[in-house]
Amino acid sequence: MRIMLRAVLAVILALGVQVAARADGIAIVQAVEQASGVCNGPTAAEAFECAKDKCVAAGAAAREDCLEMTWCQSGWTVDVFMQSTEGPHWHEYHCGWSSRAEAEAAGDLACNPERKKQLMECATVQIYDPDGKALMEN
Repeated sequence: MRIMLRAVLAVILALGVQVAARADGIAIVQAVEQASGVCNGPTAAEAFECAKDKCVAAGAAAREDCLEMTWCQSGWTVDVFMQSTEGPHWHEYHCGWSSRAEAEAAGDLACNPERKKQLMECATVQIYDPDGKALMEN
């Protein structure tokens, strides 16, 4: 019985290590008023490095301009553009959703005018699938 228990425990531990090793996510960087980059990778550090490369390739003046905005380890991600009635604008990223429909609903909730009365503009501008693929045409 002890041998069986050890075997089961070994299998569970081996599966846990494999699942952890496959954990991917997407990194989003942005060079304000210049460019952005999104990249999938096995770790946050690797994904951010890749996203910074894409940011520079998209037109950022320098790699240092590509600021790390978010790391989403799993699920669908929504990028929401917001602009204050006073003028400044920014992006919010909400991630970890189980489906595109959930990500879209999160974008709608983020822009709820009852909650965000200080905004003159708010809209979902991009949806990323769990692999970091952009699904909306811009």
